[in-house]
Amino acid sequence: MTSVSATTPPGTTPLPAAALATRLSFLAAGFGIACWAPLVPFAKANVGASEAQFGLLLLCLGIGSVTAMPVTGVLSTRLGARPIVIWSGVVLGLVIPFLALAQQQWILGLVLLVLGGALGSLDVAMNVHGAEVEKRAARPMMSGFHAMYSLGGFAGAGGVTALLWAGLSPTLAALLGALLTLAAIGLAAPRLLRRAQGEEAPAFVLPHGIVVLLAILAGCAFLTEGALLDWGALLLIDLELMVPDNAGAGFMVFSVAMTVMRLLGDRIVSALGGLRVLTGGGIITILGLGTVILAPSAALALTGFALIGVGASNIVPVLFSLAGRQSVMPPALAIAAVTTTGYAGILLGPALIGFVAEATSLATAFWMLAALMALVPIFARPAARA
Repeated sequence: MTSVSATTPPGTTPLPAAALATRLSFLAAGFGIACWAPLVPFAKANVGASEAQFGLLLLCLGIGSVTAMPVTGVLSTRLGARPIVIWSGVVLGLVIPFLALAQQQWILGLVLLVLGGALGSLDVAMNVHGAEVEKRAARPMMSGFHAMYSLGGFAGAGGVTALLWAGLSPTLAALLGALLTLAAIGLAAPRLLRRAQGEEAPAFVLPHGIVVLLAILAGCAFLTEGALLDWGALLLIDLELMVPDNAGAGFMVFSVAMTVMRLLGDRIVSALGGLRVLTGGGIITILGLGTVILAPSAALALTGFALIGVGASNIVPVLFSLAGRQSVMPPALAIAAVTTTGYAGILLGPALIGFVAEATSLATAFWMLAALMALVPIFARPAARA
């Protein structure tokens, strides 16, 4: 069997090293943003924000991300993903401590704006990089890459929650999270492909054809994950199932379930096919959301978080693979479009949940989220034909 090193042109990154760099990038992104989940109740209290005001602050997170994503998609295709991954990852790590330090609403809004820009850029670039690595490997790898994002989410939420349980201040816990995020990016940097997806690209391309449907479904799936990240702990507190010091456990359980299923994802998709994964995953996610909202106990609510993780785990990787295989748009631009639209859901959606929660209740807002997730099984068949 021919070794990878024997087929790797001189001066280029070996495929195993590039795959490791991709995993580290996904790990850093998941870890960095998940550090925010256990800090949400403290940040909200620090700035004295109501639910509607906090929803507006979360909108800053989305604005920063959505502003950065289209630019990142073009730069990643023209210059390669490597410089975008490195610089956005560094900014992501540096900004984390300020989430706990902010004492005024406008300061927290500015911090969330920068955080959103860094996360949005990193998310787009690492998916473009991952698509190139998967293409060169000629085998499914996207679920495994996204598993590292989930693993990072578990480690970030679980680690910060554990530090808070141990009595550390939110500021110190955030600082430790920032250092670990920067360490992962530092390890990834020298192993990234020098010009992943480097090619000419127009300044802006609207998604069209089947890519529009893929982007919408990705937005619904990411919205669910964003809601759990920003509002999951507050929902458990609002339902009087947990207290602030341990309410981050819900997102942690969700991250564990998602990680396990994504580690198995490539084999699951090969065995069941994309259509069944999309249909079954959407239904299980809806059941999980209902379980959390109606749960009479913390244990049953955590079971609901686990169901959401199981159901939603491989929806997004399947959608990215479909975007890479469709022929309506060039694969690199289609992946960038789906990434941009999808991650807009994870960042913009939670802000809208704040307004719905203020007008009705947080539980009602999560019921509306379940209704949106119904689009996934409903439109799974046309999506799978991409």
